[in-house]
Order: sequence, then structure tokens, then C-alpha cells
Amino acid sequence: MWVEKYRPTRLEDLVNQKAIVERISAMLKSPGEMPNLLLAGPPGTGKTTASLIIAKTILADYWRDFTLELNASDERGINTVRNRIKVFARYADRRVEIPFRIIILDEADEMTKDAQSAMRRIMEESSRIARFILIANYSSGIIEPIQSRCAIFRFIRLSEEDVTSNLTKVAKAEKIEYDDEALAAVYDATGGDMRHAINMLQASSVIGKVDMDNVRKTTGLSGKARVGDVIRLALKGSFQESRQKLTELTRVYGMSEHDFIKYANEELFKQDITNPGEAAEILAKYDYRLIVGAHPEIQLSALLAELGAYGKKNILEKD
Repeated sequence: MWVEKYRPTRLEDLVNQKAIVERISAMLKSPGEMPNLLLAGPPGTGKTTASLIIAKTILADYWRDFTLELNASDERGINTVRNRIKVFARYADRRVEIPFRIIILDEADEMTKDAQSAMRRIMEESSRIARFILIANYSSGIIEPIQSRCAIFRFIRLSEEDVTSNLTKVAKAEKIEYDDEALAAVYDATGGDMRHAINMLQASSVIGKVDMDNVRKTTGLSGKARVGDVIRLALKGSFQESRQKLTELTRVYGMSEHDFIKYANEELFKQDITNPGEAAEILAKYDYRLIVGAHPEIQLSALLAELGAYGKKNILEKD
């Protein structure tokens, strides 16, 4: 995959994160003094790449053996913390000269509060032999006791110029034909997410030249576009049809409920609605219910039903 083939291997190659590169580079001059880290910011801005570069720089040839990578949104419960993280963090192996083990937790803001509380204790107990690198879209999803134990790096969303410039480099390296307006359309569809943009570029190139027609075809197959279909159907009052498409998204394509809410928020405010404040309150209510552990399928179905009632008042009557 191009997203892995062209993943930066040096901090200096991270796109438009100059301040973070400078801070991390200074920190790596004394790796033994590195604190736990929290890398926060929008998806596709270089957080995971930066964490891997840090691990490879500090642990060199041993980085695979002494680095634990977990996606906390998939393994976010307290059992994962106790059974995997705790065991890895406490095992001190002095056969090779490394300053500490590294635990990388992607999407750490999706971990439950109980799991985060348990992890806080492990961070304290293993501070001599392990360091944590937490990756989150929203730092507010990390409990305060953990935030206070980390150096926080906030990644910024990438601009259109940054993304299209990098896409141009990839396209030239792969010797594919492209139009500049098509690359701009890729940026519009991905919203500054470099990973998503490169994946879309590759998907478009499989069809043929990367032009507006092929980018539209690829965008139409994306998860975000499917969420848009679900939201439009719900607002029109087509509950059964919208729910059927929602079920297809979550069960067939594996979209998480949190991604659905995120994309629904973006798509809802693209619609011609008369009371956006009420729409925001509806989404916030179901987002909170999902966070506290309510059943995802029931809650998302209820969300579609409520959007149908909302659409009847704020869209259909206006028409």
C-alpha cells in the first residue's frame, strides 16, 4: 500500500509539523530522559508515524522486540490493560542495552475510564523500565491524571497545499497521470487526512488516470459518502432504508459507531437545515450515550429516528 510505502522514516519528513519536529528532535538528544508522550490531533496528520520514528530512533535494531503497539479502540477494556500492557511494561530484559520498553497506544481516547485509571497505575509502577506513547484524536478523551504524566504534542490539521503537494510527489514517484483539480478534489473529500488522501489517490489510479471522474467514483465508494447517504435518507423520513444502509456500514464494512457519529456531524451540516443548533444537540446526545457504554445499534437506530423527526420540522416544511 502506498500509505506504508511512502510513510516518512525521519522526523524531518513529517508534513507541516515543524514545531513538533523541533521539540521531539531536541528530546531525542537525551532519550533516557524522555517522558511519557501524548500525541493529539486530527487523523492522518502524522501521529502514528512520529511514534514509530521515536521508537526506532531510541531502540534501533531492537525496536520490534521492545515495542508494543495496540489500537486502543479495538482493545480498550480493562482486561487488555491488565493482561497485555501490564505484563509487557513490567518485564525488564537487560540482555541488550536499551533505556526502556515503549508502549504505543493508538486511539487511546477510545479507552474506557476504568482502563485508563488502571493504566495510570501501571505508568507509575513501570516508570523505570517503560515509556508510553499515547495517540489520540482528542486529548480531552484522556483522563487528567494521565495527561499530567505526559508531555503533550498537538498536531495540526494539514492544509490543501500540504496534502496536494505530497500527493503530487507520490503520483510522480508511481508514474501515474493526474490532474491538479483532481488532487484538490481528493483533499476536499478527505479534509486534511493524509493517510486517507493517499489511499484515495491509489484507489483512483487503479481505475485509470486520476481525474475528476475517477476521483468522484472513488469518493462514492468511501465510508464518508455512505454516511452521507444514511443521513440524507434519515432526514427525509426514510427510516427503514437509512437503517438498512447503517447496518451495512457497521456490519459489512466494519465502520465503528464513533466514526459514524463523526462523519454524520460533517454530513449533517452540509445539508440545508433551518435549526443547526438542535441538530448539534441531537448528535451530542447520542455521542455521549455511546461513550458511556449504551448499546451502539440501538442508539444509532434511535439517532436516525430522531433525525427523521428533526428533518420533518426543519427541512420538509421549509420546502
